[in-house]
Amino acid sequence: MQLPPKVTPRAFERLAEIGAGAQGQALRVAVEGGGCSGFQYEIKLDAPAEDDVVLEGHGERVVVDSISLPFLAGATIDFTEELIGARFTIDNPNASSSCGCGTSFSM
Repeated sequence: MQLPPKVTPRAFERLAEIGAGAQGQALRVAVEGGGCSGFQYEIKLDAPAEDDVVLEGHGERVVVDSISLPFLAGATIDFTEELIGARFTIDNPNASSSCGCGTSFSM
């Protein structure tokens, strides 16, 4: 059995701030082939699909499709604000390396 990713309260709070749930949207986190390290994250607002794993908190939802789930097992989805900008981030224990921008990784 694979552990689903965890979502921090800060990530759910940010989704509430931007009104994702009120618009019927969820934060979709997916893994695709490509990027400079072999795999890359796709993070966007989207409507949940039937086969998605749905993570809920603070009245908001984060969804992961069944294909991406094994790549994100045990990962933590967070929201960070830095001088260079604010973004959703993923701390993935399955990644053996990642690129400097944090959106590409290898296993």
